[in-house]
Amino acid sequence: MTVRKIERVIPALTVSEGAGVTVHRTLGTPALHYLDPFLMLDHFGSKNPNDYIAGFPDHPHRGFITLTYMLDGHMLHQDSMGNRGDLRAGGIQWMKAASGVIHSEMPQQTNGLMRGFQLWINLPAAEKMSQPAYQEFPAARIPTVNTDGVHVKIISGEYASQRGPVDDPHTQVTYLDVAFAPNTEFRHTLPAVLSAFLYVFEGSIAIGDRKVAAHNLVVLGLGDSITLTSAGQSARLILVAGRALNEPIVQHGPFVMNTEQEIRQAFDDYRNDRLVRTEARLGSA
Repeated sequence: MTVRKIERVIPALTVSEGAGVTVHRTLGTPALHYLDPFLMLDHFGSKNPNDYIAGFPDHPHRGFITLTYMLDGHMLHQDSMGNRGDLRAGGIQWMKAASGVIHSEMPQQTNGLMRGFQLWINLPAAEKMSQPAYQEFPAARIPTVNTDGVHVKIISGEYASQRGPVDDPHTQVTYLDVAFAPNTEFRHTLPAVLSAFLYVFEGSIAIGDRKVAAHNLVVLGLGDSITLTSAGQSARLILVAGRALNEPIVQHGPFVMNTEQEIRQAFDDYRNDRLVRTEARLGSA
């Protein structure tokens, strides 16, 4: 097996999203516009309600998938398809915006820690104007594996013969939440054809002889396996991989299409109340 090495390290950039929510962004920045098929990664996390209380009021999406993973706190999702999701700590939500969705994500707490991730995943051209879809799963539905000081939550993909509940058929996404005790090692095989990255959000880890601290994203190079170690402290990260689509990407704000004309059409549809074309079926929870 060929072990994947560090290709690039991207420090998180602090930005304001929604109605003024502070997020730490790594994918979707000038340093890394995208890592096909992944378009954006936002890490939100604060005990200060001023950083999150305004939430994300109604806003549109077209042409991609959002995958939200709540670590701590409580947020309510509502959308133009009639879906309503009460996303609590440990819960996950997969929303295929496809031809068009208008949704909101609003905090249901006024104090305490709110923390989590939102990942944007591109859709192939043939799926961009397809029917939207929605999946939501509480923490109890996420498989966990504990071995030798490493605790793995399987959100999507497979680890140790267990599969996560999120089904993303277009890009074969693997999404693992990996927590390390001090001085432990994590090994995992990843098909060489998949793009892969990790984001450290607690402590620090080492890949080979290089240490990576919290709030840094690592683009992993070619290979079919990965080996990570924690030093004298505990650490936690997400490991994400997926199949590149190798198609043109044209993005403008909440719309991700393949051509400039399709972006103009998306804005025209939104302005003229034509963005939402179909209803999605609510996935099992």
